[in-house]
Amino acid sequence: MSAEPSHEMIHELTAEDKKIILIGTAHVSRESVALVESVIDDEKPDTVCVELCESRYQSLRSRDQWLNTDIVKVIKEKKAFLLLSHLLLASFQKRIARRLDIKPGEEMIRAIEAADRVGAQIHLADRDVRVTLSRTWRAMGVWDKLKLLFQLILSMGEADDISAEDVEKMKQEDVLTAVLADMGKSFPVISRIIIDERDQYLSQRIRQAPGNKIVAVVGAGHVEGIKKYWDVKTDLAPLEEIPPASKALGLIKWLLPLLIVGIFGFGFFYGGAKTGKDMLTWWVLANGILAGLGALLALGHPLTILTSVLAAPLTSLNPLIAAGWVSGLVEAVSRKPKVKDIESLQTDILSIKGFWRNKVTRILLVVVFTNLGSSIGTFVALPLMMRLI
Repeated sequence: MSAEPSHEMIHELTAEDKKIILIGTAHVSRESVALVESVIDDEKPDTVCVELCESRYQSLRSRDQWLNTDIVKVIKEKKAFLLLSHLLLASFQKRIARRLDIKPGEEMIRAIEAADRVGAQIHLADRDVRVTLSRTWRAMGVWDKLKLLFQLILSMGEADDISAEDVEKMKQEDVLTAVLADMGKSFPVISRIIIDERDQYLSQRIRQAPGNKIVAVVGAGHVEGIKKYWDVKTDLAPLEEIPPASKALGLIKWLLPLLIVGIFGFGFFYGGAKTGKDMLTWWVLANGILAGLGALLALGHPLTILTSVLAAPLTSLNPLIAAGWVSGLVEAVSRKPKVKDIESLQTDILSIKGFWRNKVTRILLVVVFTNLGSSIGTFVALPLMMRLI
């Protein structure tokens, strides 16, 4: 299947009449950038495969892509939590790259430039990042999502402790994959979808690349997985599907409000008006105060905080609307992001302070923290209400 590598990061594979030169890189390594350029210039392949999907390719080629971000659409499509997690992952990689004075993904950019220089085709080998993240998100429970979010926030500080020597060691497991693999110990679904599935996807896509001589540039953490699945024919269609939302979770979203309404009815009917009124008071206070506290922690606009307090007791009884979506939209209107906020997004996400300073990420924080506060408020209110029966 594979010959002895001529370099520790170069692996030669064959598929029918194709020769594939697989280069494993650390995504923020200067040595990786130089290696990629030299191999492509020397080999002059027919095709250069890169570990990019169409959206990430366009992002690298067009640095002003963030200008098209529609934050209101993100909130309405219920993707605020997903986008915030994506930005936190990007932040970790960018912080390491900044310490080493190199652009994240520079080896991919140079691979594309080198391919243009030698007249090679560009073949995008990775699965759409939105599909990967959506599949991961759908497979995770609510509490796992919250744990992941806070783990990503905590990981931001760890980036400052990584030296250039550490990065070079990570060539055996590229930096972002290493972080995700570590998280995979706590969240097995991350390892399965973000690493294992993509190993299969990359392996098949590289095999499908046109030409007889192909150079494939991937993160070093995917090399062994690609070699593992090299002789396995993989159907890509199932790996590109976004699974439907959990039916059990959808059922709970409807049953919980019905249960709460039932408790109110039971309280008014058997306990009288005072008991019912006290139940409503606890419900409104627990939901409203904790949702408002979430918006406050996100440094939301005063109107946003007030909206959170007023909306949470009602939205918690409606499975189609969340308090965070309402407060997020109010924040977006009250402090509408300007072009400069979107342009500075990539630098602001390099620090925790920047997440709160930038109007785009602050809206995402408002959505997430308000929803979190409202959810906690629901589970705080229930036992308090039950004690009154």
